[in-house]
Amino acid sequence: MADKGRGSSESAERTIDENVVKIYRCATVVRGGRRFSFGTLVVVGDRKGRVGIGYGKAKEVPSSVDKAKKIATRAMKPVKLQGGTIPHRVIGRFGASHVVLVPASPGTGVIAGSSVRAVLELAGVHDVLTKSYGSNSPKNLVRATYNGLMQLISREDVERLRGVKLAG
Repeated sequence: MADKGRGSSESAERTIDENVVKIYRCATVVRGGRRFSFGTLVVVGDRKGRVGIGYGKAKEVPSSVDKAKKIATRAMKPVKLQGGTIPHRVIGRFGASHVVLVPASPGTGVIAGSSVRAVLELAGVHDVLTKSYGSNSPKNLVRATYNGLMQLISREDVERLRGVKLAG
């Protein structure tokens, strides 16, 4: 019986996908030469409306990936989706980056750069148009996209908050 319990948690863990967006190498010069450390930007998601981002730093790449994945898994939040797209146009901002997310008709696909695409695909978005402005740093773009997804609100939530039934 204990094995079945472990198996179910493992299968739940397996549904979470990860994407290493970028690995940053930092060197500090010391008396004996250069000492390297690594920072890793990771996006995790279940492709069903939950996504998280994490940044981990360590002396070795695998350790930094593990740290980033752990941080991202803890930071996972739900995203309001409408079918395979987003409910409305939104602008995500972080630092000097702005990412515009526009809903698209089925079959369009994810039209985005690699950093933005990682977040959207792991969130479960299948059809969306994007445009980024400002800084093209992967750290900023990923966080701006995440910020935009967190701003999404469903039609039902708007109706409930306003206390009215929307036409259309």
